Amino acid sequence: MMPSQETIFPDPDVTCADCAACCCRLDVTLLTETGVPDRFIEVDEFGAQYMVHLPDGWCAALDRGTMKCTIYENRPLVCREFVMGDYECLFERAANP
Repeated sequence: MMPSQETIFPDPDVTCADCAACCCRLDVTLLTETGVPDRFIEVDEFGAQYMVHLPDGWCAALDRGTMKCTIYENRPLVCREFVMGDYECLFERAANP
């Protein structure tokens, strides 16, 4: 018998509007071509591409004044698939108050 899996829905009370862009502190590997400008990409010794983080730990594409993504239309696939209010989002919010 297979164990049952409970479906967990995102918390509808959580929005990006009341967040400090916690997800923008995560390491983001570029898996597909979405048009991320080269200035936001770093390449490791194996050729893997990552989003650049500045010394403060935030993604280089994050506007520090508005806390919004400056390349939203061209953001990486990982960022596109990050679900607002789901368990990963809630974990990052708790870890980065």
